Amino acid sequence: MALAEFLAELERFQAAAAEAFGAAADALALEAARIEFLGAKSGRLRAVQKQLGSVPGSDKPAAGKRFNDAKTVVESAFAAAGQRVAAGAAQGALATTFDPTLPGVRPRLGHLHPLTQTIEELKDIMGRLGFTVAAGPEIEDERHNFEALNIPPSHPARDPLENFYLAAAGVAAGAPLLLRSQTSTVQIRVMEKTPPPVRIISLGRVYRPDTADATHYPMFHQIEGLLVDRHVTMADLKSVLRLFASSFLGSDVHIRFRPSFFPFTEPSVEVDMSWHDTKQSGTTRWIEMGGAGMVDPRVLEAVGYDPEEVTGFAFGLGVERVCARRHGVTDIREFYRNDVRFLHQF
Repeated sequence: MALAEFLAELERFQAAAAEAFGAAADALALEAARIEFLGAKSGRLRAVQKQLGSVPGSDKPAAGKRFNDAKTVVESAFAAAGQRVAAGAAQGALATTFDPTLPGVRPRLGHLHPLTQTIEELKDIMGRLGFTVAAGPEIEDERHNFEALNIPPSHPARDPLENFYLAAAGVAAGAPLLLRSQTSTVQIRVMEKTPPPVRIISLGRVYRPDTADATHYPMFHQIEGLLVDRHVTMADLKSVLRLFASSFLGSDVHIRFRPSFFPFTEPSVEVDMSWHDTKQSGTTRWIEMGGAGMVDPRVLEAVGYDPEEVTGFAFGLGVERVCARRHGVTDIREFYRNDVRFLHQF
């Protein structure tokens, strides 16, 4: 076959393939055109390729190049037709399934976790009482977690079984680190850098190796308050806690102090709150909510304060407990199970 004849046949094949692919209205028609022109066994491209063998040897390089160019053009035309047919099918499906006159579907919006809601409200309440929020690291050293808080090495609270100690290398070097067991560490850090008067609250996660049950969890949240100034008394402490409780739990709440002991306060008290519980038993009862007291003079000395010049009070409450009491939750583990059926109630 002469080169000119072969090229003419190639042109006819290319034009016919482009026309067939362009005319295909759906996937079935496009597939039939593909088999006709690009089929591996009986397609017209295969037939034209066989004719390439009858072209004279001197003309085969030019004929082969033109054949490859035509093949590329035809395959590109097929790919473009495939995209056109697919887009048309998608648009047709949308036209048959979407009715713009129907009302929209309202998206389901999330909300803050109940503990986060509680923390934000506690910040607001204490802010109105003049307290500012202070933050500190969750990984602490023994000085801030124990020593500056008047907790001696022999105290049971420093036992390795009662804390989450970290980094064996740090222990070997004499500077063990641990996950803080109380947010009182923030109070020490603030007093080290700030001269009195100091009026702060610290909120955040603390860690203790407690067995998880209805009232305990290895990780929980605390709010601690600290006020250091001249002439601060227990009466100021009770007034602040009463205002805090009535703001968060309702005007019918009552505060009761019971004598207790904490290394970092003297005197120390347990704080009980009582109010009319309408969400559970409908009765009035006392519930222990946390600890408090006057800042021990040794703690003031540890941060460079003069206990002859200033006094102060401190208190600590469990965020999970006050949140649970407010909402009538009987098991604080519910806050951590991530059951949206439970969380959706808040």
